Amino acid sequence: MTDVAAIECVFSAGELDRRLAATRGALAAAGIDVAIVTGPENIFYLTGQQTPGYYTFQALMLPAEGAPVFLLRQLEQLNCRANTRLSDFVVYQDDESPADAVVRVLADRGWSKRRIGVEKRGWFLPIRFFEQLQDAVAGITDSSGIVEGLRAVKSAEEIAFIETAAGYAAAGMRAGLAAVRPGATENDVVAAMFQAAVAAGSEYFGMEPLVSSGPRTGVPHGTWRRRRLEAGEPMFLELAGVHNRYHAALMRSAWLGTPPAEAVRMAAVCEEALAAAIDAVRPGATCEAVHRACQAVIDRNGLTEAYRKRTGYSIGTSFAPDWGEGNILSLYYGQTRAIEPGMVFHIPPALRVYGAFTVGVSETVVVTDTGCRPLSDLDRSITLIG
Repeated sequence: MTDVAAIECVFSAGELDRRLAATRGALAAAGIDVAIVTGPENIFYLTGQQTPGYYTFQALMLPAEGAPVFLLRQLEQLNCRANTRLSDFVVYQDDESPADAVVRVLADRGWSKRRIGVEKRGWFLPIRFFEQLQDAVAGITDSSGIVEGLRAVKSAEEIAFIETAAGYAAAGMRAGLAAVRPGATENDVVAAMFQAAVAAGSEYFGMEPLVSSGPRTGVPHGTWRRRRLEAGEPMFLELAGVHNRYHAALMRSAWLGTPPAEAVRMAAVCEEALAAAIDAVRPGATCEAVHRACQAVIDRNGLTEAYRKRTGYSIGTSFAPDWGEGNILSLYYGQTRAIEPGMVFHIPPALRVYGAFTVGVSETVVVTDTGCRPLSDLDRSITLIG
């Protein structure tokens, strides 16, 4: 069989070595001997492993000292060899219990009596699995947030991926806006966005584009449903581009004809709020301060009730069901972590009259030594059609 080791790994060996060393240091500081990493983004960050098959159980078992072990479904083993630089794999078959396999690995490696960290706050640790682990291992503790804390600040290699993804998103948004016209359907617009973004180089998205028209735009997180566009209606478009699993997102609005005065005013407030948030993103400021800057603009314009959400979130590597890293950093009240160079945020202020229309605009920004740098040059105003 042809040797496929690391032929599809998107990270340099030095990058992965640096991340593993930093994670081991964080584990040691937390008093954890072995971490069982189950989140697909965390696994990807530490190893390069990426597969749509993360719906089946996989785990990186990372000791504070010594080589990591990767436990996965047998079908995924060759994929993992191709995407990572790992050498120690343990597989389970489709008729085996992954929890039993984890317990067996812990026993075989002499780790059963050590202090074991599991990501209790992750999406990929089923309750029954955790109960089985508790029954078999005495020293279990919560390791949630350890890898995420390291992921918050991106390396130059990661930022380059996000910059490339931003180009894909811009291509998709330009195509989507160009497809908005009376008589077209929401599906026509999304098809144009998909085609352009994928043709530009994008991989599959962590979340589907959010595209809706007419009064459907007034329902948050609406997706396309074959509706035909009519003159005089709004159009809402948001999508991400993806390069090596790293995302950058964009939101824009369009109107088929002349928007009502209230929509024009709300769109202008969104642009002003976005500009205020971008101006507030700088090293040393807190995540909360960015939200307050955005919220102040909205409050000053009497639109507080139309804006009951966070101002933005960290963005980077993601798998479905999300394209963001809001579980790592949110721009919202109570979020006191200081912003650092290398952090990346998606900032999407949107205002809506519920059930009638939504207007919004966003940018993905990279934090620099002195402020931040937006990754798109698309016009931020409403695109008027006809």
